[in-house]
Amino acid sequence: QVQLVESGGGLVQPGGSLRLSCAAAGIVVSSSYMAWYRQSPGKEREWVAGTTSSTIPTYGDSVKGRFAISRDGAKNTVYLEMNSLKPEDTAVYCCNAVVWRLGVPTNYWGQGTQVTVSS
Repeated sequence: QVQLVESGGGLVQPGGSLRLSCAAAGIVVSSSYMAWYRQSPGKEREWVAGTTSSTIPTYGDSVKGRFAISRDGAKNTVYLEMNSLKPEDTAVYCCNAVVWRLGVPTNYWGQGTQVTVSS
């Protein structure tokens, strides 16, 4: 059974930093496409960042230069380092994994962690 468990969310002041973690079970993050998405009330889900083992990480325009996605194969965990946070970064952040088996992709999602940026 695949599980993605996010942690690290919370309340932070504008300009602050947070690091989110996504601990995976049932898949190998080093051989999967891993991504972070976010969603705030009244808005569509937004892709934030993604990474594979063979490409450089990619980022949405709204977070480029401030966020960094990384993975730790030994811990089977993906991280999202968030710096220079803004109130508009407030959202539920979800971890996503895409696993390819016999040419068919399967999406897995975590339950999400709330990030609130406010003074």
